[in-house]
Amino acid sequence: MELFHTPHSPKRRARRLASVAAVATAIALAATGCASGGGDASSTDGGSGGDAGTIAFLPKQLNNPYTDVVLGGGDTAAKEIGYNAETLGPLEASASAQVPFIEQATQEGANVIVIAANDPDAVGPSLKQAREGGAKIVAFDSDTNPDYRDVFVSQVVAKDVAQVQLDMIKEQIGGSGDVAILSATATATNQNEWIADMEDLIANDPAYSGINIVTKVYGDDDADKSFKEAQGLLQSYPNLKGIISPTTVGIAAAAKYLSTSDYKGKVALTGLGLPNEMRSFIKDGTVTEFALWDPAQLGYVAAYAGKALQDGTITGAEGDTFQAGDLGEKTVGENGIIIVGPPTKFNADNIDDYDF
Repeated sequence: MELFHTPHSPKRRARRLASVAAVATAIALAATGCASGGGDASSTDGGSGGDAGTIAFLPKQLNNPYTDVVLGGGDTAAKEIGYNAETLGPLEASASAQVPFIEQATQEGANVIVIAANDPDAVGPSLKQAREGGAKIVAFDSDTNPDYRDVFVSQVVAKDVAQVQLDMIKEQIGGSGDVAILSATATATNQNEWIADMEDLIANDPAYSGINIVTKVYGDDDADKSFKEAQGLLQSYPNLKGIISPTTVGIAAAAKYLSTSDYKGKVALTGLGLPNEMRSFIKDGTVTEFALWDPAQLGYVAAYAGKALQDGTITGAEGDTFQAGDLGEKTVGENGIIIVGPPTKFNADNIDDYDF
């Protein structure tokens, strides 16, 4: 079964995503202008009148291109469902940085809190307090401990994300060799799950037995640190044949380093990236292929899930269903997980069809 596909009308989707990304970037810029004490906040009026519900989006960090697109999808959905949308969050991704923003959303009476957790447990006590106050908790992109949320909106099945990255690196390094992983933060739930699944596949599936992960490093979703980590990998492991970076910040930073180094064309790089950030690296031969899902859909479905929880349409139980606007019916699976998917592979043949 094919795990990844190209949508039937990628250019039409690209135009919509371009609009979504523009809205999201405006949100992030507005948030920067309102910064106080190191944190950001912004809001958009998604409804009419004072009876509209409020949905607070708490990404891992603000001013991140991937996050901007995700938040754009959430903002679009909030307008459709008649909710006021607010964006809160830290400028740097760290385990505890989100806690004061959860507390702020709770104090402000948010009906729904949508969070991408930097740490599955550090946010727990404040999310518990928010739930006790009546808020519904939707985790998206990076899960919390399931005890602290109602549902988790996931990009795709985690093992599928791991497998496609291994498939791409395997093809690009000729089937076997030493590879390294350049991840986001050491506590990021989604990153760690994908990495664990990669290691499991390598250990138990003969198709990947030739791949040897020599090390894992963390760029903390900071472009400068990720750049330096990529540089350090290539200096420390002279026999390295490839790098997998399952984070959009990391893969772009690693590509930037490779593109002007002697390793260009010699060391493969793949992972999860944004087409607009990676286009030049595909065209100059630094990167052959990478993958990603539609980030806007992640925020879009999360907002609709929050309203469904608040309305009582779903409780987070397996088998619950709800309507997610233009994306149709979604089903809550095991452990309260809602799958958006599926992702797309990007290469020289199709990257110009996408604009996000």
